[in-house]
Amino acid sequence: MTPVSILAASGAHALTSAHGSVYDTAKHPQLDPAMQRVLNVLESLHSQPIENLSPSDARLQPTPADAVKKILEHDNNLLIVDNSLIVSEQKIDGPLGQIPIHIFTPPGEGPFPVLVYFHGGGFVIANTKTYESSVRALAKAANAIVVSVDYHQAPEHPFPAPVNDAFTAYQWVLDNAKEFNGDSNRVAVGGESAGGNLAAVVSLMARDNKVKLPIHQLLIYPVVNDDLDSASYIRNENAKPLNKNMMKWFFKHYAADSNNAYALPLKASTLRGLPSATVITAEMDPLLCDGKFYADRLRYEGVEVAYQEFTGVTHEFFGMGAVIPKAKQAEIFAADNLIRAFSKE
Repeated sequence: MTPVSILAASGAHALTSAHGSVYDTAKHPQLDPAMQRVLNVLESLHSQPIENLSPSDARLQPTPADAVKKILEHDNNLLIVDNSLIVSEQKIDGPLGQIPIHIFTPPGEGPFPVLVYFHGGGFVIANTKTYESSVRALAKAANAIVVSVDYHQAPEHPFPAPVNDAFTAYQWVLDNAKEFNGDSNRVAVGGESAGGNLAAVVSLMARDNKVKLPIHQLLIYPVVNDDLDSASYIRNENAKPLNKNMMKWFFKHYAADSNNAYALPLKASTLRGLPSATVITAEMDPLLCDGKFYADRLRYEGVEVAYQEFTGVTHEFFGMGAVIPKAKQAEIFAADNLIRAFSKE
């Protein structure tokens, strides 16, 4: 289905169609100095272009999280792990076998609201450890339990394996929240990039299968479409740490049906009846249009949306609050919206 044409405005941006420009493509954005430093350090770690690698080799490459750690070490400011969060690990039964989950619990009596979180990595690479800074930031700032899910990955387990794992984990949390001091009436979903896709898809599946809806969906530069000719794909074709060729590589290995809404939520026939959403995008990210179009379409179809684009930063900036002030702002924006959604219940 071609998303309906919408006329919407957000600051200087204007959305005219699913394939139109979401901003002025002639504009030359400037990298935030703190973001530039992270990219410089990442380059110094000599990571190879993953689109030229096998999935197994790609999983061994240095990550932006490694660059942040290097900066903290250089500045003699390596963060001590916050022991106020209680972390436990277990495995739950899923369609393909056991699914590892990691439960991050803030101090206090509870019961706490819960965020079911799905990490990024294009459905192929990374895990909870790679994105732990995001998980910890959200658990602390939102005063919520975060259940991070290490879903099965492509190409060994292509679509719909990650989707089925994500939905299974969400349902498990609804059924078992009380066992880990969570409140089953206040369960949200969220994630970054591919994880943002899974959070959006879990919301769709819950609606379609008449399962209790998440109270909120936190979508951080989500993958919701496969239009590689969008304005942001064109302008950020060679961006770091995510570029157009990498996305082609991820899509190839995920092997999803490009017309299936559970693979690409923007293809859904309707987004009505979905939970409220927070959508965060980065200016220098091929996925900017994905997130902006999805936020606008959700709003057009009657869903409450809080949207913010962060300028001067790239894909993966979220969770880098220790070294990038705008990432800290994004973490606070996300947490404030989660708190607001939890308080409504």
